[in-house]
Amino acid sequence: MPASSNRVLNNYIAGAWVPAAAASGMLDVTNPSSGEVIARVPLSGRADLDAAVSAARSALPEWRAVSTIARARKLFLLRERLSVRSEDLARAVTIEMGKTIGDARAEVARMIEMVEAACAIPMTMQGRVLEDVSRNIDAEMIRQPVGVCAAIAPFNFPAMVPFWFLPFAIACGNTFVLKPSEQVPLTQQIAFEELHAIDLPAGVVNLLNGGREVVEGILEHPGIDAVSFVGSAQVAKLVYEGAARTGKRVQALGGAKNHMVVMPDAVIEPTVSGIIGSAFGAAGQRCMAGSVVVTVGDAHQQLLGPLTAAASALKVGDGLDESSELGPVISCDARDRIAGYVERAVADGARLVLDGRGVVGDGIDPRGAYLGPTILDDVKPGTEIVEQEVFGPVLVIVRAESLDQAIEIVNSSRFGNGTSIFTESGASVRRYRHEIEAGMIGVNIGVAAPVAFFPFSGWKDSFLGDLHAHGTDGVDFFTRKKTVTSRYFSSGQGSGAYFVERQEALVPIV
Repeated sequence: MPASSNRVLNNYIAGAWVPAAAASGMLDVTNPSSGEVIARVPLSGRADLDAAVSAARSALPEWRAVSTIARARKLFLLRERLSVRSEDLARAVTIEMGKTIGDARAEVARMIEMVEAACAIPMTMQGRVLEDVSRNIDAEMIRQPVGVCAAIAPFNFPAMVPFWFLPFAIACGNTFVLKPSEQVPLTQQIAFEELHAIDLPAGVVNLLNGGREVVEGILEHPGIDAVSFVGSAQVAKLVYEGAARTGKRVQALGGAKNHMVVMPDAVIEPTVSGIIGSAFGAAGQRCMAGSVVVTVGDAHQQLLGPLTAAASALKVGDGLDESSELGPVISCDARDRIAGYVERAVADGARLVLDGRGVVGDGIDPRGAYLGPTILDDVKPGTEIVEQEVFGPVLVIVRAESLDQAIEIVNSSRFGNGTSIFTESGASVRRYRHEIEAGMIGVNIGVAAPVAFFPFSGWKDSFLGDLHAHGTDGVDFFTRKKTVTSRYFSSGQGSGAYFVERQEALVPIV
């Protein structure tokens, strides 16, 4: 579906595309490469949310009754349809979010990977059975759906992040309400076209465009049983508290400040490549971006020159240009906010090695939200640029004299999403992975994001909740456990079996 400045987006409720009935206004959706308005998104109201939740609640009994293998087959079909539309999805990501088309294609591939993982639900949703916990008494644990689940998605991964939740939720027999970011609502319009085409019962999946009013409504709504959120640490805390206050199950993924430690024995060429991809991929707008490099001892001298040269060579431009290696950030406001961090870091004593502010060149529209790769050296631990999530193409370098000091620097962060170490020393890796306070660790890998079968396991202020996104945690989050203890008196063993059992001193199970 082509983008158009005259296009007003619809919601998808109860199996049909419908206009927002209670919108408080409209927001422009803009292409960050050019500032062009490409669509208008409604700010849906509580009545729209009520309609979506009511549809999801009504669909729940029918969908829960569908067998797990039949639900999995729907997801197999969805996987094929998304694969056919993968280039459309990738282009939508680039047009509304700005990342390069190569990054967008990789994101869509991860989106489809999530569906593939959810297709395994006949295996991953299985419970446990133990025969004869006592004489002729069996115990089993089964999993059942939680109910109506909702997700509040961020702007930086319009395709992938909503699918951290949606396929796992419906595979487990839940129904679902998605609120995409109002900054990037177009990609999920395509995804829901394909969800519509696989002929799910009306109300199993619902798409609700909106802003703060819808978010607050989701947290308060008595018809919603579980909430998934991805966004800043500050908002994650509000979502966690709000959902818990109304008795909802909640997983709230917050911000990050990921460190990459470079040891003196690191192999420089692949290390530079890993750092460049981590720091500047998606213009640094991802919660797994490596934004702080900690050089240990002589690693600083070995790394700085090649790293600066590689960053300087990155081609900045419109993400739809196949030759572009760094696209714009999400908006001009974001660009200016990020530039403010750089300015204050220099005032704090950092040395500006590479300045991406005011970047110009062929393929760079002056109306776009462009910021080139930026590197700050000699940055002191504890300064704002090290402590705060900048969420842009800004890399800071901190020096450490030893692995001990590097670990101390990394662990001093209030965030604990991901971290990487570049070294050929197994002993250094063993110690780092054991002592570091972060949930995802890369060894000679710049972006340590796990595949769909493993959980996205952030720690500290990067995550609030007990069960993480996707992997086995995703199945645990979207199901409730029920334990059944049973015995039968006419099981073919004859009345004597019951008589013998009654003579035993069975210890009650509490």
